[in-house]
Amino acid sequence: MANSKASWIDQIPEGDFITPEPSYEVGKYFDRFKSDEAAGMKYYFFDPSEHGYPKEKNYPLLIFLHGATNALVGETCINYTGAEYYASDKYQEDLGGAYILIPIANEYKLEDGRCAGFWDETYVDPVMKLIDAFIEKHTEGVGVKFLLGNSAGARFTFTLATSFPDKFDVLVPVGTDAIPDDDVMDELEKNGVTLFFADGLRDEIVSHEKIEARRPRMERMKNSFIYTPEWVRNADKGIASINFGFEMGQHCLMNGVQSNLMFLDGTPMDPRLPNGMTGWMAEELKRRESNK
Repeated sequence: MANSKASWIDQIPEGDFITPEPSYEVGKYFDRFKSDEAAGMKYYFFDPSEHGYPKEKNYPLLIFLHGATNALVGETCINYTGAEYYASDKYQEDLGGAYILIPIANEYKLEDGRCAGFWDETYVDPVMKLIDAFIEKHTEGVGVKFLLGNSAGARFTFTLATSFPDKFDVLVPVGTDAIPDDDVMDELEKNGVTLFFADGLRDEIVSHEKIEARRPRMERMKNSFIYTPEWVRNADKGIASINFGFEMGQHCLMNGVQSNLMFLDGTPMDPRLPNGMTGWMAEELKRRESNK
């Protein structure tokens, strides 16, 4: 049975409020995505050259990895990954155009209702083959590769990067405490990988103690940004409360990332990000271009 209220409701700041849903319309940009298959998996993708951008440029590639069970909701998975609004005119303009790729795990329901087939080590090679197949078939070549993951997808972001530390330029794991050991982090840094790590301090699913233990190493990376807000909020500034039988609103920081880490009134969710997530991505692209 679903909880009637969040266990932390008496801890919210005086005058604050809770909102149960993200501050955006789910499905608004689904028609901008196409689907295909490779390496035994389905994937969704967005091609900027079909939306006003010339085809010859090597655009950045944003790869979004969904959370557990999200493959079971059809095209709604596009939104659950946090990818949908990155196909919007505004986000695309901020980035100067970008490909979006959403691999879909072969998840299925067991007889007892549990989910199986979600991201694990067995997917590493197939996902890498899927990425290569997409690039070869649907692009003229890509530039900087951003690997973004939500929840179980965030854990798998690190799994992929551990196996292929030289294949991705920017990692954006959102909602995981499965942070690699120092030797892996050293290898990522050696390969020039940038890390944007995000998780709420009150996440109901991951251990913030484990995150805090690894924070010093993440902060020592040459290029890293650590975002751990006290409260996960929706774009209307309400504290996120999403109840699926247990409270998990603070675990859903990817909803804020999909809102560009910006509030509806135009102010940033973090003052260090005056132009939101796409602004940070655009600066990262400029930095890499200037370092060539």
